[in-house]
Amino acid sequence: INLKVQYIMSSSDHEGAFSDGSQGDSAWDPLLKSAVEFAEIYHGSGTTYLHTNDPLKSTSYSNKSAVENPTGAVVPAISLATTFKQSTPGEPTARDDPNSFGLGYEYSRTGNPTRGVFERAVAAAEKAKFCVAFSSGSAATSAVVHLLRPGESVLCVDDVYGGTQRYFRRIVNPRMGIEIDFVDFHDESLVQTKVNSGIESEDGNVKLFWLETPTNPTLKVTDIGAVSTLAKSCGALLAVDNTFCSPYFQNPLDHGADIVVHSVTKYINGHSDVVMGVVCTNDEELYKQLRFTQNGVGAVPSPFDCYLAHRGLKTLHVRMEAAARNAYAIALFLERHDGVTKVVYPGLKSHPQHDIAVRQQHGFGAMITFYCVGGRDQSAIFLQKLLVFALAESLGAVESLAECPSLMTHASVPDEQRALLGIDDTLIRLSVGIENCSDLIEDLDRALNASLNSLG
Repeated sequence: INLKVQYIMSSSDHEGAFSDGSQGDSAWDPLLKSAVEFAEIYHGSGTTYLHTNDPLKSTSYSNKSAVENPTGAVVPAISLATTFKQSTPGEPTARDDPNSFGLGYEYSRTGNPTRGVFERAVAAAEKAKFCVAFSSGSAATSAVVHLLRPGESVLCVDDVYGGTQRYFRRIVNPRMGIEIDFVDFHDESLVQTKVNSGIESEDGNVKLFWLETPTNPTLKVTDIGAVSTLAKSCGALLAVDNTFCSPYFQNPLDHGADIVVHSVTKYINGHSDVVMGVVCTNDEELYKQLRFTQNGVGAVPSPFDCYLAHRGLKTLHVRMEAAARNAYAIALFLERHDGVTKVVYPGLKSHPQHDIAVRQQHGFGAMITFYCVGGRDQSAIFLQKLLVFALAESLGAVESLAECPSLMTHASVPDEQRALLGIDDTLIRLSVGIENCSDLIEDLDRALNASLNSLG
């Protein structure tokens, strides 16, 4: 697993760090340098996640001025108010509050201080200028689709979250008049053909590329930069669902994406107690449209959920590293087990797009897909015998989860499409948590052996 250490040892950056105020190159002896290197495994993200309320600027909330934070509280307050007093008719309160983004406060659907704090923190984590929060990941996806008009079209990666394909296939296409093409982005000639046909058509021009990388659940990795170049060639936007990697392991905007979507429910919150989504961008015009949709449609998260998700974000780096370390060890274990026919994990050299993952990600994440020996009965036995892993949908939490996508998260995907993607009843998706690694391996080993023994 890539554990890049990014730190600066210059005397100017650490001036006055010691009690006597001295700081020179001699102070950074080999032992101290080694200790700092050992401590800083989070590629510079910890301070941003904990203290940044302003995108691209690190400022501790507790160090705000007495006007902005009169109590000196180290945690932003939960503002439950639905409406805000105005001193002058039609003039929102507190336009100078950075959490109101210059709009002030009048009604909590339009703007809320707790939500504003969270949005600014996620924007900083994703290296974005702007972030807009929604009541779920699906609502965030819907907000992006609202950028389109009837007659326009979307190129969507073929292996995509079941809820996304269901929304695209059964709502967006038939009810909004927006064409949806599910394509394998690794088939460059097919994608180019779709783009060319869209350019030549007045009614079906491609306006949005929708990408997951890694995909859900087969973990295909796609070169974001290459797709960005293709999208720009036809004047389309590129939206990347970054849920599986989280802002810690991947920042799509750095690779040319226009929009980044997260199901906050997963890694950003990380504790299986909040349903939420966000959309991040660097484009101010897109941001204004997304903010308008947030207010107009009204799918906003509650202040308390924003508080919980912000608290979760503060430990994202620690959780992701712990989970990814567990996942790498588990992937190696599964590759060696007789009850497994195939393991898919971007951190393994056997993964077909391992080189792309190395190049564009900061690490390989904590999602693993594997195929068990046998059929549907064996996968059911395996899942039922697990004791530490919970048989449940969702992912990205501190606890480890296991599921069978063909029967659970991707049951709504048409049978023929599942067959093309290799989503059969023996495919198991693991969301690896932060429990003791040997306990997780022992749990998997016991369940896999039970599954194997059922074959006689």
